This record gives sequence, structure tokens and C-alpha cells, in this order.
Amino acid sequence: MEDTPESSDWKNWFAQNGARFLLCARQWTRSQADAEDVLQDAFIRFWRHQRHLPGDPAALLITSIRRASFDRARRESRRTNREQAALVLDGEPISWFEHTDNEQDRQLQEALERLPDAQRQVVALKIWGELTFEEIGHQLDCSPNTAASRYRYALIRLRETLTTTAAYHG
Repeated sequence: MEDTPESSDWKNWFAQNGARFLLCARQWTRSQADAEDVLQDAFIRFWRHQRHLPGDPAALLITSIRRASFDRARRESRRTNREQAALVLDGEPISWFEHTDNEQDRQLQEALERLPDAQRQVVALKIWGELTFEEIGHQLDCSPNTAASRYRYALIRLRETLTTTAAYHG
């Protein structure tokens, strides 16, 4: 597309080209959801700052997608590094429970560690933090319904894991 589309044509232009931009974003991200977020961020950046520049809008948008992908990866890396640093106290890793010889505690700790990070965070905030789902949603930047769903799925997964483990050891 040689000329920048008029404002009224942007919706149609993006509808025609959005799928290929999403595929492009997916190449630089870890998941489909991340790719969708990156595409949205890139398009907003493009719309605010570059839509009036001469040239092919697709090329400019691809540049915005690439930049947004790298920005997201850097943010995630910094967040992961901060979280890992927070899990160490005086050079020793912090565990979910005090180390005991109790087999059930060990199995529960292992089951918790197998949960996806988002579910594990909700369980920690709900049980140990004693927060409401509204407070958890605010902490994790998600809706209270999403927090409740993650909690419910985590409990189901924990129950399945612990039942399987008990059957295996029983």
C-alpha cells in the first residue's frame, strides 16, 4: 500500500492486514496472547506517532511491532530477575514452607511449584495473603473474575496432583 490510508479506511486496512501483522508479532513473542498485546501496543504507537509519515504504513507498523516485542521481552526479563532476587534471603532460596520431614507438606510444595505462575500467585495471595479476589485482581492487573478462575483452576489442579500422588504412594 503506497499511500497512507485515510482515517475512514484504517479499520478496513487493518482488518485486511491484521492477520499477517499478528503472525509477525508471534515470531517475536512467547505466546499468542503476548503477540496480540504487542500488536495492539504497536498499532497504538503507530497511530499516535507515525501514521502521517510518508511511506508504506505496513513497514512502519512492522517496525513498531518489532520494537514493542523487544520492549515487552525486556520488561519480562527485568520482572523475572526482580522476582528471582526476591526469592533469595541471605543467599538461601526461600521455599513455600519450612522444611519438615512431613511427606504431605513436601507433596503440597511440589504440587504448588508445578502450577503455572499466574495460578500460583493467586493461591499465594488468596491463602497466605488473605486478599479478596478484587484485591488480587488489582495486585495482578486482572479482573476479579480472572483471579477467581485462576484460583479455581489451581485448586482443581492441586487436587488432581495430590490425589494422583496419594494413589501412587498409597
